[in-house]
Amino acid sequence: MKNQLSEKIETAVKDAMERGELARADIPEIELETPKFEKQGDFSTNIAMKLASLCKRPPRDIAQRIQKGMDAPGGIIEKIEIAGPGFINFFMSPEAWHGVLRDIHEKDAAHGACDMGRGEKVQVEFVSANPTGPLHVGHGRGAALGDTLARILSFCGYEVQREYYINDSGRQIRTLGQSVFLRYRELFGQTADFPEDCYQGAYVRDLALQVKDIHQDKLLELDEKESIGICASFSADAILEGIRNDLERFGVTFDRWFSEKSLFDSERVFSLLNDLKKTGAVYEKDGALWFKTSDYGDEKDRVVIKKDGLTTYFASDIAYHHDKFSRGFHRVIDVWGADHHGYIPRMKAATEAVDKAGERFDVVLVRLVNLLRNQKPVAMSTRAGEFVTLKDVVDEVGADAARFIFLTRRHESPLDFDIDLAKKKTNENPVHYVQYVHARISSVAEKARNIGLSGGAPDPGALAALNAPEDLALIKAMSRYPETVRESAALMEPHRIAFFLTDLAGLFHSYYNRRRILTDDPGPSSARLYMALALKKVIRNGLGLLGVSAPEKM
Repeated sequence: MKNQLSEKIETAVKDAMERGELARADIPEIELETPKFEKQGDFSTNIAMKLASLCKRPPRDIAQRIQKGMDAPGGIIEKIEIAGPGFINFFMSPEAWHGVLRDIHEKDAAHGACDMGRGEKVQVEFVSANPTGPLHVGHGRGAALGDTLARILSFCGYEVQREYYINDSGRQIRTLGQSVFLRYRELFGQTADFPEDCYQGAYVRDLALQVKDIHQDKLLELDEKESIGICASFSADAILEGIRNDLERFGVTFDRWFSEKSLFDSERVFSLLNDLKKTGAVYEKDGALWFKTSDYGDEKDRVVIKKDGLTTYFASDIAYHHDKFSRGFHRVIDVWGADHHGYIPRMKAATEAVDKAGERFDVVLVRLVNLLRNQKPVAMSTRAGEFVTLKDVVDEVGADAARFIFLTRRHESPLDFDIDLAKKKTNENPVHYVQYVHARISSVAEKARNIGLSGGAPDPGALAALNAPEDLALIKAMSRYPETVRESAALMEPHRIAFFLTDLAGLFHSYYNRRRILTDDPGPSSARLYMALALKKVIRNGLGLLGVSAPEKM
């Protein structure tokens, strides 16, 4: 409807220019806002104020000329008012809103989709947790965010690839191998100091038992470094397989799993650093190799190879992101934990220096989750192995509840995840609150079929019955769904859809409690059923973008 209205405004402006009432000028973009107060209409525009300097006329005078060219009776506009210095407020006719319902039914599963991406290739990399332990509840929030963002971008016309970066090289993997080997030795009665920086969780003992089943006592006879390497390789693979399974149960799959180790095996890290050294972007100082990130907006230069010859994480990240852009992605989006905020400037600098892609590299930061049980925080420490795994949460509350609740706050805001609330089958549980709308309308539709109402488009006369304020409020709320999807994609904020669905559910629950959808009068009943089934499709589509099911019965 916004597009129709924008076109009518533009036509009125052009007509006024052709009649000589307004000086000829390039018409600025026409922006339509939804006013906060109902008395200000359904839509408002400041186009008259934008045109004032171009047309050399007072904005209210321009607004009046636009109004004159648009206020013919009938059509989608019921009334036009001019307010303040020149705002034009539009009051739409009920018949105009009825068109929203037809549009929803016609587009069905594609309702809300758009082509804003125009096939642009986008990579979304998320989770990417080190394979040194099972995923915890905090990883779940990043998984829900990254997967939902990928779904939304795909729905908006982008060609999206999901990727998981496996940190299977470096100190943390060696520490994992050492941790498992020490527990393996304990199984044969050998004791040794267990360093504080080793992984303490019960899963390490389980891995040690698996290593024993495979190798018996053979690792005790090998050089310790070799034994640790065997434990590290086996354990990382086993943990990664568990991560894959946990994510799949959570509704998250990846198009590609990219190994950090492959960057070193193929010499891509050192080859790229050598190339950058030739250009002067990388230089030697104090026995180490430095990247001149300060030339590209970072606060200082960064080490890529330390004095001892070992590479930093930054070195492999430079090569990895170069590989991403080399694969033809126009935009690269990384989902990181909020504690990595300080790492963004150096990666922006690296992508700009290597690929001239600093503006095409985005980072979405996710705050950690505060898990609550019995309204009390659950203490967690990943190093000590004292944490609640994503698997535990999904087993207890289900993937739907977990995903939806993870998306009920903006990603950079703290999130309290109340386990007890997530298990409730009441409207206190936010996902139940929304899903119940879908199930409730399904029940109404079944009753309608039993009395001979199909839910198909009623005749215009029946639709005219949808003119009460609560009818129009529901339809107006539904009309905002496509815009909400586009904003979620443009701003990379999936929580907007969760917010929208919650508000829409609230409107419907209130409507349902005040008005009967099915009555003895088939005309109004068919119109309200048509409206309810449209709302059901909006709920289903929105939940689908969040990766949450839309049940027929609850």
